[in-house]
Amino acid sequence: MRYKQLTLEKRYHISALQKAGLNQKEVANELGVHPSTISRELRRNNDKIRGYNAELAQIISTKTEMQKRKRHSLTKPIEKYIRAKLKQDWSPEQISGRMKLDTGVSVVHETIYRYIYTNKKNGGKLYQYLRHKNKKYHKRSNDYMARGTIIDRIMIDKRPKIVEKKSRIGDWEIDTVVGKDHKGFLVTVVDRKSKFAIIKNVPTKHAEVVTQALIEMLTPMKKITHTITSDNGKEFAYHKQVVAALNTDFYFANPYHSWERGLNEHTNGLIRQYLPKKSTFLNVSKDEIIMIQNRLNNRPRKILGYKTPYEVFFSEMSKKLAS
Repeated sequence: MRYKQLTLEKRYHISALQKAGLNQKEVANELGVHPSTISRELRRNNDKIRGYNAELAQIISTKTEMQKRKRHSLTKPIEKYIRAKLKQDWSPEQISGRMKLDTGVSVVHETIYRYIYTNKKNGGKLYQYLRHKNKKYHKRSNDYMARGTIIDRIMIDKRPKIVEKKSRIGDWEIDTVVGKDHKGFLVTVVDRKSKFAIIKNVPTKHAEVVTQALIEMLTPMKKITHTITSDNGKEFAYHKQVVAALNTDFYFANPYHSWERGLNEHTNGLIRQYLPKKSTFLNVSKDEIIMIQNRLNNRPRKILGYKTPYEVFFSEMSKKLAS
């Protein structure tokens, strides 16, 4: 026997039959419902003092149903919220998680995907805001090891264990992103705990240029900077200058161990959403870089409880500077 939604009329009937002394199975047979329906109804709505109250049970049922509809249906304001966040390059999962914090309404990300694909079926363009990650990973060639040896490197094995825990801000991963045909470069810096990213456009990847860029980028964060971790690129050959300027420690990941700097690799991939591999960086303006940086730092992240990197980083920074 299938479950049937109880109406107010049936709830009055339950109340009358119960007062007449019928047991739950007899009440179920009389109403033509499964005994478990009556059992749940009485268990949920039975007051120890006044017993079963049909009107109160109906009010509670209606309220619960409205809450379910509110949680799962897409109202006009929620559709507007979804559209706005898609245009800020948020993923459906990020929208779903953050929506709960911003509006108090919960819509699962599968519902948002269905909304997007229904929009596409009807000729809409919302699907164009989705990030597609079907590009093949390009493994670095064997000449990576032949880029030269950096003097006085301290390898990641010597890095304090606390850095792995991601329990504090100020442990940075750094890298460079190369434009098409090696025309233009980006220096990227990402905080391991908050995922807060800083990006700077530089004309060359020469060590002196990258060193100066790093010092400029992290000087405002000098008081809370603990460690920096990079790959073994020759652009980081002047790491000692960075250490001296920022009063920090500098570590190098092992060659071919990209997972040791996974966050930075991931962030560089997100930057490629705005600056694809086919593009050069020569004509990328400072305003464009700031726009990309702001987009990344103001996206909610699941790993941060759907807070944004910006919110987490500056909240932690203010606490640290106040202590």
